[in-house]
Amino acid sequence: MLDLVVEGRIVVAVKTFDLWNDVDEFLTSTPTPTQILAFRPSRRARERLRHLLDAQQSGPLTVDEDAELHEALAVEAFMRRLKVKALSKVGA
Repeated sequence: MLDLVVEGRIVVAVKTFDLWNDVDEFLTSTPTPTQILAFRPSRRARERLRHLLDAQQSGPLTVDEDAELHEALAVEAFMRRLKVKALSKVGA
């Protein structure tokens, strides 16, 4: 999601929803495999994803919404792969 912020006479688009940021913050905390398995995105991120999925069911998404949804799905795929690796370490 982009918010427009006016700085002087320039309008700047600021990304206010960034699921990758949640993942970055989590991974830089050096989580254990068990913590990786327990990871969930923030409530705000889950709500935004739910909004995008609901909007997609109601009709076509905007170009920005579609890109945002695809980015969220890429994050989910990444975290699933990470959790598979973490599971192998916990179960080893």
